Amino acid sequence: MFKKKIVRFLTVLPFALLLAACGDKDSQVIKVGATVGPHAEVVEAVAEEAAKQGLEVEVVIFSDYITPNAALADGSLDLNSYQHQPFLDNFNNNSEQKLSSIGRSILMRMGIYSSKYHSIEELPEQSRISIPNDPTNGSRALILLADANLITLKADADSKTTIYDIVENPKKFEFVEVEAAQLPRTLDDVDASVITMNYVMSSGLNPAEQGIYLESKDAEFAVMQIASRAEDKDNETYKKFVEIFHSEPVRQFIDTTYKGTIEAAF
Repeated sequence: MFKKKIVRFLTVLPFALLLAACGDKDSQVIKVGATVGPHAEVVEAVAEEAAKQGLEVEVVIFSDYITPNAALADGSLDLNSYQHQPFLDNFNNNSEQKLSSIGRSILMRMGIYSSKYHSIEELPEQSRISIPNDPTNGSRALILLADANLITLKADADSKTTIYDIVENPKKFEFVEVEAAQLPRTLDDVDASVITMNYVMSSGLNPAEQGIYLESKDAEFAVMQIASRAEDKDNETYKKFVEIFHSEPVRQFIDTTYKGTIEAAF
C-alpha cells in the first residue's frame, strides 16, 4: 500500500516552484490538481481510496482557476478536477494545447435563493433579483432564471448572455448586478438572489430551506469534470482513477461531508 502525498498551494506560485513540487515526470505517482476547498477535499478522499487499491495519488492544490489547466497542459500534472465543461472548452478554444474530460466529478449547482419566499411562483411582480455581475456567472444566472420560466431569453442564449438579451419579463423583475461573493448578503434587501454553490457554502445558506430553484443535475455549468490531456484520455491508469472516483466510498464521503450542498455527479 502506498502512502498518499499532498502538496498544498495556498497562493499562486511561480511555475518553477510548481514543477519542483510535482517531482519527476517518470514517477509512478499520479499528480492530480484541484482548487482549494471541496474540489481538493474530494480528490484527497479519492487518493485515500486509491491507496487502498495500490494506486498512489499526489494532490496538488491551487488557489486560482488558471494555473491548474496550464499545469495539466504542459505536463506538470497528469489530471485535474475543478472545472465545468464550458470552462474547459474556453481553455481549449484559447490554447494550442487541448484538454479532454474523462469523467464527471461533483455537482456544484447554482440556485435561486430567497429569505422571503418559499417558491419561485410566490415571487411577486416587480421583484428585485440580485445576480452576479461577472460575465460567466451573470449569463449562467440568466439562463437559470429562463429555465425556471421567470424570463425568456433570445434563442441563441449562451455564456455571453446579458440582461439585454431578455426578450420577455412578464413580472417586470428588476435585476441588480452584484459581485458574486456578496450575493448572500443581499438576501435581506432583495426578493431573491441567484448564487453559485461555493458562495452558498461559505455563507452558511441552506439549499433545502432557502433554495427555491436549483440547476438541473445535468446542467453543463453544474457538472464538474475530471480532465486529462487530449492524447491521454484513454490512459488505463487514469481510467482507474476515474473508476475509484466513482466508487461508493467516495460517494459516501461526499454525501456525509457536504449534506446536499455538494453532490456526486456520477
